[in-house]
Amino acid sequence: APSGRSAALRARMEERLLAARFRYINQQLYTSTSREAAQLFQSDPEAFEIYHRGFAQQVGRWPENPVHRIIRYLRRRPASLVVADFGCGDCKIASSVRNKVHSFDLVPLSPLVTVCDMAKVPLSAESVDVAVFCLALMGTNLQEILEEANRVLKQGGTLMVAEVASRFEDIRAFVNAMAQLGFKSVSK
Repeated sequence: APSGRSAALRARMEERLLAARFRYINQQLYTSTSREAAQLFQSDPEAFEIYHRGFAQQVGRWPENPVHRIIRYLRRRPASLVVADFGCGDCKIASSVRNKVHSFDLVPLSPLVTVCDMAKVPLSAESVDVAVFCLALMGTNLQEILEEANRVLKQGGTLMVAEVASRFEDIRAFVNAMAQLGFKSVSK
């Protein structure tokens, strides 16, 4: 039936438009500061939902979602460890582990989210044992964001970064920059 074909065509076109908008928003997040990203989502709240829908579709095609690896790691560690999840999205970590998890993002997809700029989270210095960036190291002010993670981490704490390799021009340079911020690479 013609109406069936037109509905299918319309669905494909809408899907392509959503994918294009996701790519556009994603590019904006990587090429702006965390403050500018917060302003983007405040001025266009629908953009965050579109971004996360596109993100979920993309990650769904991967052999493994890195958040599952982080969850497995935390489940093997003491439940007494306090975790800060920077760019938590839908709070998958907080809803999957026994630990106290501070979930931060630019827009609340869950009531567990504390809305803030990742470069200025409302935590005391040296108050968490594990800081997590799972596919969330975005923005042109990465040094400021990572310094904030370092500020809230307890001495000897763990920073976990899961990111696509293409995010960095030179992974070795990123690891060296992390060392200059005071982090020691334990595993990659």
